[in-house]
Amino acid sequence: MWTSGRMSNAKNWLGLGMSLYFWGLMDLTTTVLSGTPTPQGELEALLSDKPQSHQRTKRSWVWNQFFVLEEYTGTDPLYVGKLHSDMDRGDGSIKYILSGEGAGIVFTIDDTTGDIHAIQRLDREERAQYTLRAQALDRRTGRPMEPESEFIIKIQDINDNEPKFLDGPYVATVPEMSPVGTSVIQVTATDADDPTYGNSARVVYSILQGQPYFSVDSKTGVIRTALMNMDREAKEYYEVIIQAKDMGGQLGGLAGTTTVNITLSDVNDNPPRFPQKHYQMSVLESAPISSTVGRVFAKDLDEGINAEMKYTIVDGDGADAFDISTDPNFQVGIITVKKPLSFESKKSYTLKVEGANPHLEMRFLNLGPFQDTTTVHISVEDVDEPPMFEPGFYFVEVPEDVAIGTTIQIISAKDPDVTNNSIRYSIDRSSDSGRFFYVDITTGALMTARPLDREEFSWHNITVLAMEMNNPSQVGSVPVTIKVLDVNDNAPEFPRFYEAFVCENAKAGQLIQTVSAVDQDDPRNGQHFYYSLAPEAANNPNFTIRDNQDNTARILTRRSGFRQQEQSVFYLPILIADSGQPVLSSTGTLTIQVCSCDDDGHVMSCSPEAYMLPVSLSRGALIAILACIFVLLVLVLLILSMRRHRKQPYIIDDEENIHENIVRYDDEGGGEEDTEAFDIAAMWNPREAQAGTAPKTRQDMLPEIESLSRYVPQTCAVNSTVHSYVLAKLYEADMDLWAPPFDSLQTYMFEGDGSVAGSLSSLQSATSDSEQNFDFLTDWGPRFRKLAELYGASEGPAPLW
Repeated sequence: MWTSGRMSNAKNWLGLGMSLYFWGLMDLTTTVLSGTPTPQGELEALLSDKPQSHQRTKRSWVWNQFFVLEEYTGTDPLYVGKLHSDMDRGDGSIKYILSGEGAGIVFTIDDTTGDIHAIQRLDREERAQYTLRAQALDRRTGRPMEPESEFIIKIQDINDNEPKFLDGPYVATVPEMSPVGTSVIQVTATDADDPTYGNSARVVYSILQGQPYFSVDSKTGVIRTALMNMDREAKEYYEVIIQAKDMGGQLGGLAGTTTVNITLSDVNDNPPRFPQKHYQMSVLESAPISSTVGRVFAKDLDEGINAEMKYTIVDGDGADAFDISTDPNFQVGIITVKKPLSFESKKSYTLKVEGANPHLEMRFLNLGPFQDTTTVHISVEDVDEPPMFEPGFYFVEVPEDVAIGTTIQIISAKDPDVTNNSIRYSIDRSSDSGRFFYVDITTGALMTARPLDREEFSWHNITVLAMEMNNPSQVGSVPVTIKVLDVNDNAPEFPRFYEAFVCENAKAGQLIQTVSAVDQDDPRNGQHFYYSLAPEAANNPNFTIRDNQDNTARILTRRSGFRQQEQSVFYLPILIADSGQPVLSSTGTLTIQVCSCDDDGHVMSCSPEAYMLPVSLSRGALIAILACIFVLLVLVLLILSMRRHRKQPYIIDDEENIHENIVRYDDEGGGEEDTEAFDIAAMWNPREAQAGTAPKTRQDMLPEIESLSRYVPQTCAVNSTVHSYVLAKLYEADMDLWAPPFDSLQTYMFEGDGSVAGSLSSLQSATSDSEQNFDFLTDWGPRFRKLAELYGASEGPAPLW
């Protein structure tokens, strides 16, 4: 059986590192394991400082456990207990073996005596107990003397761990102005010591920093407000230090601390106030709608949603001219233009602006009112404005047969400024590229400059400009829509070529074709056409026409018995008249072929029997035909050559030509290459110019119509007859190829930068003739031969061309 030795006095107990040793017996079949059980009464007596009586008390035994204190700091191994077998006679024949957790590493056993020691420092927080197995062997044979037994070594706790805040440091938020006792946050400290053994893990909380603003519950660790009316605007951040101490807070206990950062969150306890009670602003009268005039700001010490503002105009004579909105980012009031301003109408405005908090808290209404007002004075500054048209849009209806120079509308504009400058009118040529209209520069009378044709352009959208005389940069514009009204100036006609057939066996009154007509005109009451045979075919014995009264007509036969051999094709002239004023008509021709048909009216053949012609021609006849064709070709070429020579009049030698030709140009001419402006032959040979009667388009640019106003006296400008005459003559000149141009603005590419010749100007020439070399003139061809002979070097013989 297993036994253990027991020490006789308490002195030896304490000398062995407070290990406890007791005798005990435990029936393990054939053996008894003796350990160090812990009687509760004796253990408490040893740990207490009070004197103990020697009266024995009843003990509760635990036979399979050893106890040892943690954190032993001695130099010798710590004695744990002793194993002993009844078979051990002390002669060393028994060998004790220890196995299990920590055997040989943490715990060792004397194989002869059975003494167990701890050779490493023990920490209950790392491991609370070890399970081991013991066995007694015959030292000589190795035969087990006792069955293997299991026992536990428990590590007893001491107060060696301070409380720790595992979640610290803490961050918390509490609304400002909170009542006393408002819970802020709960902090928790943990102690690694054994909570079931003594007070080592009993934690008590206290506050080291943060008074008198906050307090902490000593048992629960809940932090609460301790001061009323804490104002965020006065102090927003607090750093509170909380201490947790074990041993119930007694002297000698271990302590740990943590930091709690507490922020006071904002509440709406501050009303907004305008730092300025009067604002002075100015705005240009030309400021567009929604443009910014200025900003006002009501200061609110709160933040976030509690500092949001809503600005409104509550009074003032500018409530209908200005508007105010709130900038959500900066909480400022933005004053903008609501409608167009006019310095001439009103020079200043006064606004009363209110700023208010839209989000209020009922418990702080006594701190209000949560709104404030300010006065804003706005001055309107005068600017030089462009002329303004009244009305702002013109709609004109004009018949298409209106005469050139007829005034169709008076365009009126005025300078809105106090100075009331004079105004000159013109047409934006990009809106009237066809130059159909002209506006009087002083009166604004809009007139026609070219014939109008509704069938070509039924609508004209032009822009009339008005410019101040003293400030040409100020230009106003107005759109003018011109509707060209229809005039009956187009005769109806067939929409296509009509071709019909009649059978040889056709009977009288048989329908052979239905015709219709089209008219480019668009009368208000719609089109209505009348059909009849032309006067020359009024008594046509073969065909007649019947008007269907629906803008169509039927062609009927008047007789029967048509024969291809007699006449294979009939041409029937038909007169078509419209219902307009005046009545216009045209004659269309219906081609009718005579065909042979079967009894059902189906066409069999529309070609008459061909006459038999000789299949082959003689060689002489063929040569004669080719000779005729050749003669005709020569005659055509001769006629074309003569017509070309007629267009090239006789031109005398350039050096002997002394005719004067004065032409007004706005830029530098093109020299010898200028052949596009007009045909100068008109001055040398006027008869050649009169030979062509058909009008031709001029090759140069059309002159600006406005330029005529410079040559027309102002006293005649109001005379519509003079305007009509000038515009009519201008139109004739534009359509006449041989009329000299009034103004001709050309762009030439034959001289200057980028051309072969370079610049012929002498402005940048060298001052000394010796520095100039004109040999390059010889490379420019025969056109510059004279210059090459005069200025070029003559070192060798002149080249021949």
